[in-house]
Amino acid sequence: MEDMELLPSNSKKPNIFYGWWIVLSAGIVQWYSSAVFWRGFPPFFDAILSTFGWSSAATGAALSIQRSESGLISPFVGTVIKKFGPKRVMAFGILLTGGSFIWMSRMQSLWEFYCAITILTLGMSFGTFIIFVAVVGNWFNKNRGKAISILMSGAGLGGITVPLIVLGIDEFGWRSMLFAVGIGFWVLGFPTSLVLRGDPENYGQYPDGIKPELDSNDDIVDAREKGVSVSHALKTGNFWKLALATGLSQAVFTSNLFHLTSFKEFGLTTTIAATIIGLSWWGDIAGRITVGFITDKFDRKILLTISFTLLTLGISGVAIMGMDGTIDFLPRNLGIVMFILFFGLGFGSSVPLRLTLAADYFGRKNYGSMIGILNTVGAVFGTLSPLLVGLTKDITGEYIYAYYILSVGMVLAIPLVLSLKKNINS
Repeated sequence: MEDMELLPSNSKKPNIFYGWWIVLSAGIVQWYSSAVFWRGFPPFFDAILSTFGWSSAATGAALSIQRSESGLISPFVGTVIKKFGPKRVMAFGILLTGGSFIWMSRMQSLWEFYCAITILTLGMSFGTFIIFVAVVGNWFNKNRGKAISILMSGAGLGGITVPLIVLGIDEFGWRSMLFAVGIGFWVLGFPTSLVLRGDPENYGQYPDGIKPELDSNDDIVDAREKGVSVSHALKTGNFWKLALATGLSQAVFTSNLFHLTSFKEFGLTTTIAATIIGLSWWGDIAGRITVGFITDKFDRKILLTISFTLLTLGISGVAIMGMDGTIDFLPRNLGIVMFILFFGLGFGSSVPLRLTLAADYFGRKNYGSMIGILNTVGAVFGTLSPLLVGLTKDITGEYIYAYYILSVGMVLAIPLVLSLKKNINS
């Protein structure tokens, strides 16, 4: 457990609430991890395929392992944070993450790729995303939706750097770029781990910087005890509906590992394909920022339904791109426009909404563990998605059929969200 300590205070004028410093510093690392992996890895993936000539299924399986291993680790991240504190946990994760990229930059065989991806998964699980969401979720209540939206906006910013990754690989080679990425994780990650703090109550503060109400005995209500147990949450229909719906959206998102390669198959040049992908992530940023302003004012269930509808249109646009010349009234340009306008906007706006809905429905008491379990379900779908796309390509010779399946999956996610019952944690 972390030692109790008081954060610096200024009696002359109010400080900026410390939780916002956590959001800012964590958001920078979220941006970087998105820029070089979650959004920026497809160009590396494409270059690695070209260098070694491995099949799409073989390399897709390695990335599927990454998703499945992440799912196995995620439920335990919340417990590990409580035991060792977020500083130590993140530092450990960042150490492994940087090292795995450096190893990947020197690999010569498929087994090394698999091993590097395995270590990367362990590092990412403990050094990014879940730990940030868990910590930020504990430091905010009233402004939780806004704080998580700002945090996740960092990840959205990573999307617009995809063309820069492509240029860097062309100029310096994928090995040099991966080596630099690993060093970059250490440079940004270790200082950020020093900023993280556990429960604000351990540091003489309260969520949002607002002292909570008193109970009937004039004692302060401990917000850390508000919420349901993990076992109870797993028995509710709300959990499984939310988990399945967000899992389907995760499957659609992880197909982005093949977007660059797919778009090239559809007849686009590498530069144009990378530019289209980069443009779509401007919508991702817009979605996350917009949600930050409205998420605490409107019904989040309805907002998530709208987000998933947009994502459905976006992934359908990819399928339409592959139909060019097959159906006259569905030209490639329509698919490109749909992808640019709706894919990033739909997914980006959905991320802070689903993370905030988890707190709405299940409370703060086990928030880190609940996010981890939801991520596990998402990892199952994220595991199947690259494998689906890779196998479909190897079997049929085309990527388009996988995008048909993913489009139908997103259609099914919408009624799941609409069927969520009224907030049980209010």
